Amino acid sequence: MIELQNISKTFRKGSEEVHAVERVNLSVDPHSIVALIGPSGCGKSTLLNMIAGLYPPTKGKVFYDGQHVTGVNTHAGYMTQKDNLLPWRTVIDNVALPLEIAGVSEEERYEKTRKMLAEVSLDGFEDKFSSELSGGMRKRACLARMLLYEPQALLLDEPFAALDAQLRLAMHDLLLQLWTQNRQTILLVTHDLVEAVTLADRIVVFSKRPASITYDETVDIPRPRDVREVRFTERFREIYNSVWEHLKDQYDEERI
Repeated sequence: MIELQNISKTFRKGSEEVHAVERVNLSVDPHSIVALIGPSGCGKSTLLNMIAGLYPPTKGKVFYDGQHVTGVNTHAGYMTQKDNLLPWRTVIDNVALPLEIAGVSEEERYEKTRKMLAEVSLDGFEDKFSSELSGGMRKRACLARMLLYEPQALLLDEPFAALDAQLRLAMHDLLLQLWTQNRQTILLVTHDLVEAVTLADRIVVFSKRPASITYDETVDIPRPRDVREVRFTERFREIYNSVWEHLKDQYDEERI
């Protein structure tokens, strides 16, 4: 579904060049969940932005579903760490926004949006504003908005990092439920190794900037997974320790 061929990205700040990504080759199978993990600022989000077509690589090519990505990739949904809900719009109008932009009639988009809000347990909150929602509810609204226009792939950039541990578990459970129903391809950027092992089929470890792949681990824990219990299994501990042995080398002593 997603293929990165020898991707490098360099940004220029005045006379200074910042090398964000260097010679990354990565293939992501359809319907899989792949977690990207590595130090802060190493270039993981830069990779998502290039897959989304927000800017091109300096070198190499990005392919999505066999097509060379040369502009904005409208087939992929993108969810960032910030919820980006519009404060002057109600929940239903925030979530319905992609269909409104696409020109779907008000009756049809509201009908589809209400069904999606029910799937993420936000029915009854249609007329609330984002300021009236908890952090977890805002994340569910963002997830509903992304899923509403049925993207083939989901690009998730630390979407649950701002939530407390209990809310993260709830969002992990919801994400896996929705993935089981819809089976999109998911590329997840995270700094949380527990989150990566809990959710992913595969974990890709990146070096300090410029980002390059240093390790690639298959997560062969059977599905469906109970997000509350899976971390207490022996196989979870084995995978966690294996990835951490490669990941810890990428952190400076003062960051540990």
